Amino acid sequence: MDRPQLLSRALQLAFFTVAWNVVEGLVAIWAAIAAGSDALLGFGLDSGVESLSGLVLIWRLNIERKDTDRAEEVEERALKLIGLTFFALAVFVGYQSVTTLLNGERPESSWVGIAVTILSVIVMPILARSKERVGEAIGSRAVLADSAETWACVYLSAVVLAGLALNALFGWWWADPVAAIAVVGFLVKEGREAFSHEDHD
Repeated sequence: MDRPQLLSRALQLAFFTVAWNVVEGLVAIWAAIAAGSDALLGFGLDSGVESLSGLVLIWRLNIERKDTDRAEEVEERALKLIGLTFFALAVFVGYQSVTTLLNGERPESSWVGIAVTILSVIVMPILARSKERVGEAIGSRAVLADSAETWACVYLSAVVLAGLALNALFGWWWADPVAAIAVVGFLVKEGREAFSHEDHD
């Protein structure tokens, strides 16, 4: 494929990522509220912010050939705002998780949440690999960074799935808030990465 085709492919993958994260986030947050799951809530909120990050990438790719210098400047500002959002979510999810553990609040099982995270574990690796191939082909750090975030979503999904499954199968209620605390680590990591993406091409 030539560069215009590769850019088109990158945009298709970015649009799919945004759409997937919006649906995934809404379902996860709904299931989290119904079950009182901190891990699932953190997962859903993370999906929401990932959608914002994906929109920045879409905008970035669309204007690449028009005004690259301005694109980099605005992209930097947008990513810093996204980074701040990740940090704010980390504080919120961390507080909720610790409070749940200290108070011994027992979340209910969420089979919907388990289904959502299983789907994520299946779909996200395929999407991440596709982004890597396109990013390498066009030499775009922005697309490669986005693929790295998608891989982070894979690991996050696996952690949340483990917490939900342990609670549902064995009644280990504490596994849910512990998984949520692990989510905090992912949120902080992604926030720091958003601040470090100042060298996108």
